[in-house]
Amino acid sequence: MNNRQIQEERIKGYFLDAAKHLLRTKGLQGVSVRSVASLAGYSYATLYNYFKDIKELLFRCVEDFCREAEAFVQERSRDAEGGKARLRATARAYAEYLAGHPGVFELFFLERLGELESRVETAGRITGLLDGLCAASLEACVAEGSYDPAEAAAVMEELRYALPGMLLLYHNRLAPREEEAFLNALDRELDRIFR
Repeated sequence: MNNRQIQEERIKGYFLDAAKHLLRTKGLQGVSVRSVASLAGYSYATLYNYFKDIKELLFRCVEDFCREAEAFVQERSRDAEGGKARLRATARAYAEYLAGHPGVFELFFLERLGELESRVETAGRITGLLDGLCAASLEACVAEGSYDPAEAAAVMEELRYALPGMLLLYHNRLAPREEEAFLNALDRELDRIFR
């Protein structure tokens, strides 16, 4: 990599870091070309030298947030026993991460992909995140006989729809209002799914 490429990657990194910070602190509404550029220390016109538009920049953040979520989930679920216990701990940690990061939840589940060239890959990364996190535990459940393959697929489908739905109500309708109440409701739902 030559000096020009290194500098280009560094400047892109400044814009990405600024966008991620704004998403974490202000949510999607706080992210604009001007706010990102200002926080990064550049003019808004400079951003267009590195990204097609603000949506391209936002969806470049997806990969970083997915890695962050994966690390959070692995840390929170690593002490859980295998099989159903690990699967439940993984699902809970995933929801807990998104409950604590409303801007990331908005980016993952509320922002339209629009005309991005990478929209299919981006959508697949977002929707496949939970599946990827749960895959090994689901396979262990099938291997140990806790679920047959059809039951494992049904559990995964239920998690895929229930968790974002609960998070949507929590973040956008304040139902429930308190994080502790949300986590209690989450535990009840997970108990029902893994009964």
